Amino acid sequence: MVKESNAPAPEIAFEGVTKRYRNAAVAVESITLTVERGEFVTFLGPSGCGKSTLLKLVSGLSPVSEGTVRVNGMTPESARDHVSFIFQDATLLPWRTVEQNVGLGMELEHAASSARKDRVAKMLELVGLTPVAKRYPRQLSGGMKMRASIARALVTKPRILLMDEPFAALDEMTRDRLNEELLRLYAEQEWTVLFVTHSVAEAVFLSTRVVILAARPGRVAHEIKINLPWPRTAETRESEAFEEQVTQASRLLRGVYQP
Repeated sequence: MVKESNAPAPEIAFEGVTKRYRNAAVAVESITLTVERGEFVTFLGPSGCGKSTLLKLVSGLSPVSEGTVRVNGMTPESARDHVSFIFQDATLLPWRTVEQNVGLGMELEHAASSARKDRVAKMLELVGLTPVAKRYPRQLSGGMKMRASIARALVTKPRILLMDEPFAALDEMTRDRLNEELLRLYAEQEWTVLFVTHSVAEAVFLSTRVVILAARPGRVAHEIKINLPWPRTAETRESEAFEEQVTQASRLLRGVYQP
């Protein structure tokens, strides 16, 4: 007699997933991958290998062609309330103030004004934007805009955060600082995170696991468990262990670029 397992289902599960577009181009092929609750998983790989596609499949923005994606045991369409998506562009509405942009998700859910005001205030405080709540996007730095985008994603209390190269357009110092702030929030909020980047150092610094995708079509080539202590700080980047993991990931990434 086989006993039923009481183990929780993975937070995210790709089972034999292929995504094919109308022009017959295959973005990803036969992806099988599980992500457990609380993991921070980063996708690395060549341009066009399907990193962003995987995030779109989880969010329900794009349907799979073959295989299945499950989010908390549900279809992506059924799990949308559990998921927030942060894109490379902050996509703030220019005619709305910071606090109005952050509260947009709750407005769309028709949340009560008092509840929305309290929640927005907490999110602005969390990301350090309370002093600029009344400003418009044109009055913000690039780093502030991205923090506002993060606050907007958090206001609906997601379990899963999907981040598609959110810091790519920022200078290195701002990017490093926001990486550290993101990990502070990750520790406090206990999300599951799927992150896309082209930066090996950023991937290693942020992640519990790095997944390297091979190109044309995208498929899992390597998985690397990141064994760095928490919390991760500026000193982490100066450590020998960090340099070793960056070197390991870089070598594996170079391998997927070989013809």
